[in-house]
Amino acid sequence: MSDFSNKKILVTGADGFIGSHLVEYLVDLGYDVRAFCFYNSFNFWGWLDSFPKEKLDKIDVFCGDIRDPNGVDQAMDGIDIVFHLAALIAIPFSYHSPDSYVDTNIKGTLNILQSAKRRNVEKVLVTSTSEVYGTAQFIPITEEHPKQGQSPYSATKIGADHLADSFFRSFNLPVTIVRPFNTYGPRQSARAVIPSIIIQLLNGANEVKLGDLTPTRDLVFVKDTAKGFLEIAKSDDLLGQEVNIATQNEISIGDMANELIEQINPNAKIVQEAERLRPAKSEVFRLYGSNQKLHETTGWKPETSLEEGLRQTIEWFKIEENLKLYKSGIYNI
Repeated sequence: MSDFSNKKILVTGADGFIGSHLVEYLVDLGYDVRAFCFYNSFNFWGWLDSFPKEKLDKIDVFCGDIRDPNGVDQAMDGIDIVFHLAALIAIPFSYHSPDSYVDTNIKGTLNILQSAKRRNVEKVLVTSTSEVYGTAQFIPITEEHPKQGQSPYSATKIGADHLADSFFRSFNLPVTIVRPFNTYGPRQSARAVIPSIIIQLLNGANEVKLGDLTPTRDLVFVKDTAKGFLEIAKSDDLLGQEVNIATQNEISIGDMANELIEQINPNAKIVQEAERLRPAKSEVFRLYGSNQKLHETTGWKPETSLEEGLRQTIEWFKIEENLKLYKSGIYNI
């Protein structure tokens, strides 16, 4: 399935970081997109509200709650392809509100799968996370790596992944599990480490407050992640499979922070804070993904170097109207 020109595409979590970039990418390619945004009384469509009017006018915006099967089924009316990205993602918040992660990540995914089955949707992409692997037991991490729920967040994503797999096996639902490694770029929330560092530096801090500096991450620029989603959707060879989106590189939090400091304020220093540390058995100390399956199947490979991706991210945050959306003085979990 390579031609989506006559297909109606649903993106859940369209108001969020990766979701908004995926919607933008699909719309720029001329696809017919319905964007599922989280309902709120402010009629706030998240990052979609930052789109120019001419682009936003091309998007069919649907407001609802992924936890509600009724609304999900309405959103699925007439849909051919589903990119399911809606989720609760912040790991520290999952420590004290795990129920909400079960409701959103597991029940929300079940709602998508049930409706897709009922409506004979042609293809469903369920978004996973590299956090399901836990600390690497071998590198690079392939899709065969054992799963280990080291936080309530990752445990619920493992549950959602297994649900998706069960619908493929039980009902032949055309599902693929997409597993991005650590995506970064413009619009990422302040609960993530890269925006946190950039915001502190751009607001004039000479001390950058961080937690553990030793964990490594495989950092994927968001535009590369969006392209990966589409390439996976186009491939029938990946049905019923799990697929990493990774650069097959790693960098420590400390080294990445120093790269940002060098680009923004070389005089700044790193200060570690205890409140930013994860519980020792919960911290994922090494993520370094294999992209072999994705590359061999679709030809996808990352196009943006880490240095260039960080530069583009910094430039976006430098825009005053973007930076003011973030609260620099608090630790955002």
